[in-house]
Amino acid sequence: MNVDQAMKIIVKPYITEKTFAMIENESKICFIVERSSSKPEIAEAVKTLYKEKVTKVNTARTIYGKKAFVQFENTEKARDLATKIGML
Repeated sequence: MNVDQAMKIIVKPYITEKTFAMIENESKICFIVERSSSKPEIAEAVKTLYKEKVTKVNTARTIYGKKAFVQFENTEKARDLATKIGML
């Protein structure tokens, strides 16, 4: 997967108090993603864009679009990525 394809899948990070707490408690970051994207595609896009290994992806359809809750190996990696993309 190239960067252009990955940027079409990952629309933007989703930031609320709840998703903020998920970074520290569950090592997860929430993204708004393309509606037609699958869990493996989302994991590959995160790996391509941010160079981090994804351990698990959960998705939910909401009024804001499709959300992807992406879990990383440990809290430190999730915190570092959140800082890098401007969430923290």
